[in-house]
Amino acid sequence: MNTLHNGNILLVEDEENLHEALKLNLEIEGYSVSSAFDGKKALEAVANEYFDLIIMDIMLPELDGISVTERIRIQNIETPILILSAKNETTDKISGLRKGADDYLTKPFDLEELLLRVDKLILKNRKLQDRETVSDEYTFGENQIFFGAQEAINWEGKKIDLSKKETMLLKLLIENKNEVVTREKILQAVWGYNVYPATRTIDNFILSFRKYFEKDSRNLLYFHSVRGVGYKFTEEI
Repeated sequence: MNTLHNGNILLVEDEENLHEALKLNLEIEGYSVSSAFDGKKALEAVANEYFDLIIMDIMLPELDGISVTERIRIQNIETPILILSAKNETTDKISGLRKGADDYLTKPFDLEELLLRVDKLILKNRKLQDRETVSDEYTFGENQIFFGAQEAINWEGKKIDLSKKETMLLKLLIENKNEVVTREKILQAVWGYNVYPATRTIDNFILSFRKYFEKDSRNLLYFHSVRGVGYKFTEEI
C-alpha cells in the first residue's frame, strides 16, 4: 500500500476485536487513528478534532451510524465518510449515501479493499481542499459579484440583489470553474441534506444566472447545463 498520503482517521466501531484489528492495520499503513465506540462519542470527536476520513459502522450504541452521518453533514462538515455495515440491503446503502456517506462497504469485507478505499477517499478529499477558493469579490467578463454583500453588478451596469442560495450556488460553480458540478454536490452544499428540491429548481437558478450575466442567451459563455450530470461555469475565452 502507498503510505505517502497519511491522514488522521476517526474509527467508529463498537465491535472491539474488529476495531482493534482495523486500527492496527491502518496504523501500519501510516495513518493516525482515533477511536470512538458509540455514536455520541463520534460526534464529540468530530467537534473537537479535524479528520481526513471517518470510518463509520452503522450498528452503534446510543446513536446509529446513519444518524451520526446525517448530524455531521447538517453541521456542514465535509470530511469523507466510509460506512461499514453487516447489512447488505440496498435500502440501507441508499440511506447511508443519501445522508451524506461517500462510500459503503459491507461486512465481511476484504482488508485490502478497505485500505484501497481509505487511500482513495483521503486523496480525493485533499484534491478538493486544494482548490483555490474565490475571494469576496469576483469578476468575469463585465460582471462583478460581491459574495459578502450578496450583490452583483452585471454587464449592463445593473445592480442585482442575490438570494443566499443564489450566492452559495454561484460561489460553488465558480470555485469549480471549467468542471462539471454534479446535482448531488449542489444539493449537499447549497440545500443541505434534509431538503431535496426538484431538478427543475436548480435549472431555474441557472436560468436566472443566464438572465443576469449572459449577453446572448443563444451563445452562452458562462453558465451551462450538462444533461444528466450537472452544471458548469466556464470562464470567457
